[in-house]
This record gives sequence, C-alpha cells and structure tokens, in this order.
Amino acid sequence: MEWFVRAFMRASLVWLALGVTLGVAMAAHPAWRVFRTAHLHMNLAGFVAMMIFGVAYYVIPRFFGQPLHDRRLAFGQWWISNLGLAGMVTGLMMQAYAVRGWTAVLVAGGLCQAAGAYTFAYNIWRTIGAASVPILPQK
Repeated sequence: MEWFVRAFMRASLVWLALGVTLGVAMAAHPAWRVFRTAHLHMNLAGFVAMMIFGVAYYVIPRFFGQPLHDRRLAFGQWWISNLGLAGMVTGLMMQAYAVRGWTAVLVAGGLCQAAGAYTFAYNIWRTIGAASVPILPQK
C-alpha cells in the first residue's frame, strides 16, 4: 500500500477523533454548541472526505489496471487538504467568538480545501482516462 494512502487514512482517523471529542464536549457544555459547524467540518471534510481520498487512491488504480497518474499530486493534496481543513476549523472557531481576522483564516482554509478536492479530482480523472480498457462495453 502506498504511503500516502495510509497518510490519508490516518488523517481521517485523527479528524474523526477530534470531531467526536468536540461533539462530546458540546454535549457536556451546551455553550460550546457555537462550534457545531467546526464539528461538522471535522467529521465530514476530515473523517469522511479523507477516508474517501485514501480508499480511492488505493482502489481506483486497481480497478482500471493503471498506476496513479501522479503520486506527487497525492502527496501535495494530503498537505493542502489537511492544512486547509485545519484553517477552516480554526476560522470557524474564531468566528464563534468574533475574533478579529476569522474571515481571512476561514477563506484561506476553504480555498486550500477546494484546491485539494480539485487536485484529487484531476489525479483520479487522469488515472481513469489513461486506462487501456474501455470503461463502457463496445456495441
């Protein structure tokens, strides 16, 4: 298994643990419900999306009998996606308390998240497009 596949899966589990911990904290301290959007992003963009990225990077090349288009892009995507998500979560938490500069942090994190998603889509698209066997049966 490629190292970046494991990295995505491990990051996914870290985001799951952080999201669940924040969820429990919100249940224990109702005033912390102001962090519910950060909690949602930790679980959805962190756990779910990172796991999908990791599994797709493992499975898609095998389905199509092709190596991944660009392993370096997967490495770069791991960094930009995780840093972007950390920025988004930080910006959302800053927003809850109206900390100055929250918009810039949130937007920067969101742009990084989007860049990571676009990078993933491009890398998988090119991997599928390079397949030598037709995707749909010929009539």
